Amino acid sequence: MMQLFSKHETRRQLLRGFQAQEMVHIMVARWLQTPLGVKVLEAEKSMTSPLLERLFGHHILQIGCNEEYSLIENSPARHKLIFAPSWRPGCRNPVADIEELPLATDSIDVVVLHHALDFADDSHRLLREATRVLRPGGQMLIIGFNPVSCWGLSKLFRRNTAIPWRGRFLSKRRLSDWLQLLNLHTQALHHGLHFLPLAYSSLLQHADSMEKFGVRTGSPLGGAYVYLCVKQVVPITPIMPRWRPLSARPVVMPASETARVKMH
Repeated sequence: MMQLFSKHETRRQLLRGFQAQEMVHIMVARWLQTPLGVKVLEAEKSMTSPLLERLFGHHILQIGCNEEYSLIENSPARHKLIFAPSWRPGCRNPVADIEELPLATDSIDVVVLHHALDFADDSHRLLREATRVLRPGGQMLIIGFNPVSCWGLSKLFRRNTAIPWRGRFLSKRRLSDWLQLLNLHTQALHHGLHFLPLAYSSLLQHADSMEKFGVRTGSPLGGAYVYLCVKQVVPITPIMPRWRPLSARPVVMPASETARVKMH
């Protein structure tokens, strides 16, 4: 049964959801400052930088779990855009709801989703909105946590209220289905975060060597995946009318005009 709220109750529900999403952004920012979070950000920048350097265009948009951590600062795109979820003192980024972007359709050349699908309220809605603003032929880079990894296994034994374990950890199969529905063709798939998700200094000292080994061997069991997609242009096939050939009508000539009468 549908539950109806008054106008004031609806406002309180919206504010509660907005505050919850804002709290997630703050928690992600704090986690990225921890020793494990710093290693995660370093590994993801190492994965995405070579890809972003080859993606050209005038406008690039990053949609992420926190606007303070940019992956697109070295992009060749002229205009770089990252939205903040809300205004805070010292905030220099424009403020917008990432699930309802204030951008024109087909206006962005490159879109980067930095764990945005992992922490969004509605992941599929966010992906549709990112696809809407991406121009036909534009490219999208999606970074997400891989559930088929030691990171995904750790999620099963951690508290779901902590970061990053409260994230959604979308499977690659499910994400691939969404990409096909939105006419996003996968060009490449990379994996990273091959080190253990443990915040012990003795283990983090070997994180770089483990990451290099995992990348060199091409292991698909990394804790994060990176999809490189292109928005396909759907061809419009004109529908031609099927004309039925007209049957030829027999021509009847008057007998008086075709017959010759011989007179004697």
